[in-house]
Amino acid sequence: MTIVGFNFTKINAEKKEAAKDKINVSNNVSISDIEEKKLSIGSEKQKILGFSFEFISKYEPDIGSIKLNGEILVMDDSSKAKDVLDGWKKGKKIPKEIMTDILNAILAKCHIHALILSEEINLPPPVPLPKLQAAEP
Repeated sequence: MTIVGFNFTKINAEKKEAAKDKINVSNNVSISDIEEKKLSIGSEKQKILGFSFEFISKYEPDIGSIKLNGEILVMDDSSKAKDVLDGWKKGKKIPKEIMTDILNAILAKCHIHALILSEEINLPPPVPLPKLQAAEP
């Protein structure tokens, strides 16, 4: 499996009110559709799979949210791609090994963009950031 493309189709960041007390941030990603697409490579057209996704960071109590929609394009050998597409059409199922790779790629990109957007609209980061602690001599 090779990722050949990634793009966002919709970006929405909203801050409803200022944070007062403790804030819980939950992140969720879901695959909403899989389609077969064609990618031109030289004079040939290669069949690829397009995975549509939605990433949401929710800030509770209801103070804001970040929503990212997009598509990740994946190239695989034609028998695996056909199996993935058939599994999706029959029961919205994706093989575990492919799902893990797809979700990790989506999360890597989305967490970075959500972190930037959270800073722009003055919300806490959606993922914990590393913190230094002073060491005693």
